[in-house]
Amino acid sequence: MNIVVLTGSAHKHGTSALLADKFIEGAESAGHAVTRFDTAFMKIHHCIGCNHCANGDNECVFKDDMLTIYEALKKADLVAFVTPLYYHTLSASLKAAVDRFFGINNFLCGANKKSTLLVTAGDAKDWNFDGIKAWYKTDMRYLEWDDAGQIYSDGCYTPDDMAATDYPAKAYELDKEL
Repeated sequence: MNIVVLTGSAHKHGTSALLADKFIEGAESAGHAVTRFDTAFMKIHHCIGCNHCANGDNECVFKDDMLTIYEALKKADLVAFVTPLYYHTLSASLKAAVDRFFGINNFLCGANKKSTLLVTAGDAKDWNFDGIKAWYKTDMRYLEWDDAGQIYSDGCYTPDDMAATDYPAKAYELDKEL
């Protein structure tokens, strides 16, 4: 299986980076090919809704790092979204990349792909993940992608907090089951 991992944290060694690393380790140990894009460290312009792309019939007006992500997304069997929880949804850098999916909608919608969502949060309120769960459900319904699993890790302010939980092991095992 060809897997694209899109991360959204500005912390190279943070809690969501730890989950992404474990997810990738598990996927590769199961024989999957993985390509990772850390969106917070890439040049990705936000979509301006100009529709020049015509959902993939034309090139996007922005010639940035999203062009590389586009090629990987077209080939992907599964897309993993890994993000810290920012105001109850995904981070701004990951959101900018997802908004730019519009530029190749013709290649993504109904493309028989799968997705996973791995989210980290420091806070542990029982409603903490409601916003990102709604985003994920809606976007995957729109794209017509099948959910291959979700991990919502709360109470993890630091990588040490995360390492003391079973969330990294769950991330490792998530893709091994595909």
